[in-house]
Amino acid sequence: MKKNLIYIVLIAVIAVIAFVPGVKEKLQDAFFPIATIENAVHVTEEDYDIDLQGINVPSTNLKTFKNKAVFLNFWGTWCPPCRKEWPSIQKLYDTRKEHVDFVLIAMNDQEDAVRKFLKENNYTVPVYIAQSPISEKILPKVFPTTYLLDKDGRIIIKEDASRDWNTESVHQFIDNIIK
Repeated sequence: MKKNLIYIVLIAVIAVIAFVPGVKEKLQDAFFPIATIENAVHVTEEDYDIDLQGINVPSTNLKTFKNKAVFLNFWGTWCPPCRKEWPSIQKLYDTRKEHVDFVLIAMNDQEDAVRKFLKENNYTVPVYIAQSPISEKILPKVFPTTYLLDKDGRIIIKEDASRDWNTESVHQFIDNIIK
């Protein structure tokens, strides 16, 4: 009987973590504030070679951000979870733009729709549309997908979901990768 009760409690805890909004992020922030850098995947020179059409900034190539800390986000105006995380990205950008380069790439989107979205919401984070193929290593399978890259091109954070980016743990990651 005790065994069954333990299993029920364990299943309930797992269900809460999996299905209650925000619990996973709170636990992640509490228990895993610093990434394991030694096992990080590296973005290569070829992976960085993406021509980017600037929407609210000049056009460039992702290679110009090599050897810099980069917040790289793939999103779309058509994507509700992408839209949900935008306010926290803007807040993070406002406080950390001097330390990290922000590159948000609108995917499967029209330039006019992106411009309208940015203007309506007063967002100033640098946004681009890719003009050349994106490496399979960083090509998102779901949206939004965000990478935090250190100066050596190591993927320190990879998030395949919407999240609050203006948290203490993200600020700690940024502080650690800019050292």
